[in-house]
Amino acid sequence: MRNYRLYLIRHGLTDGNLEGKYIGTTDLSLCEEGRTAITELAKQGLYPNVQKVYSSPLKRCLETADIIYPERLLLRIDNISECDFGEYEGKTPDQLKDRPDYAEWMKGGYDAAPPNGESYGHFAIRCLDGLDEIFKNMMKEDVTSAAVITHSGVIMNLLAGYGLPKMRPIDFAVDQGEGYEIHLSTFLWQRGPVFEIIGKLF
Repeated sequence: MRNYRLYLIRHGLTDGNLEGKYIGTTDLSLCEEGRTAITELAKQGLYPNVQKVYSSPLKRCLETADIIYPERLLLRIDNISECDFGEYEGKTPDQLKDRPDYAEWMKGGYDAAPPNGESYGHFAIRCLDGLDEIFKNMMKEDVTSAAVITHSGVIMNLLAGYGLPKMRPIDFAVDQGEGYEIHLSTFLWQRGPVFEIIGKLF
């Protein structure tokens, strides 16, 4: 049975991350600190060699991909963009703490969504669709190792929702530039869909 290796990598630091804001659809670039940190990690040779790179279409991911894998073919995948936080976009938890709708959203649930934003359930299905698009492209192009430059919410959602062994989303939280290795097979994907979580990159 053939295995396909994917490395899910979180983008580098942005000013929004530094300020503790909910940044989903806002198309921020890497801040100088973030660019420097990713460049240093890449220089240390910590990232695995891959045949192809898939990325969220947002600047912070594309810029991260360009630093880590400047010579690799890149394909943008819209469905692995971060969650749309609606009216919470660009705000900090402290700014939202007194809103009743924020307290309800924090309780979670499939249908929970920020006002004018994306529900947890829709986000989960969208992330799955994105990974399915990537896997199908890998099989079609005979790519057996690839990097996926995406967002923390996408990584936690995919690993907790479709990865083995099963753990909570928060257990898969990673800092900027960090990530996880996963293995996919057509057998498990068609039966699940599920994949095997190998572990953190470093």
